[in-house]
Amino acid sequence: MSDLKLFSMPSSGNSYKVRLLLSMLGMAYTHIPCEVCTPALEKAKEDGSLPHGKLPALHLTDGAVLTESSAILWHLATGTKFLPADPMTQARILEWMFFEQNRMENVIAIRASLNSYSHLSNQATPERMAELEQAGIALFELLEKHLGERTWMVGSSPSIADIAMFGYTHSSGTRGGYEMSPFPAIASWCDRIKALPDFIALDHQP
Repeated sequence: MSDLKLFSMPSSGNSYKVRLLLSMLGMAYTHIPCEVCTPALEKAKEDGSLPHGKLPALHLTDGAVLTESSAILWHLATGTKFLPADPMTQARILEWMFFEQNRMENVIAIRASLNSYSHLSNQATPERMAELEQAGIALFELLEKHLGERTWMVGSSPSIADIAMFGYTHSSGTRGGYEMSPFPAIASWCDRIKALPDFIALDHQP
């Protein structure tokens, strides 16, 4: 039996979600950082550590490897307070996790990447950035309305729906360049997550 091993990109919101949940669950693991455009990432791809060629990838104690942040979150959270057993609650959690991956990531994460990574700067045209800004604001308005009526994304306690949504949303101002002051409910929700036991920031190195 080997220890849990997580191959993750330190600057990636998707990888951060997994590191955050592992910390909140108090689970020990070995972290293998593979930042974008580094030899470590190329080595992980070449030696088969990333079965689908992307991060994060969680190597389990039985030798199995899980990829895709949502699948990893679901696996780790099963049987914990972050994934209630009620089927409808689970469906609502999945609803928001799918929303995050299919809609939020395609806008919020893309704008943050274009704004943050020098090798993508040629794609950060004024037209593209303006398009992503407008689309992002529409998504934040939807999220603001949802969070204005409740404390957590689903139910009465934090779940992996919150962790999934937090991954990119919390840094939308600093990394994505969005003006977040019109969204106080989102800001308050981010503060509640940061106040949870064993919270770690994006730049925390395990």
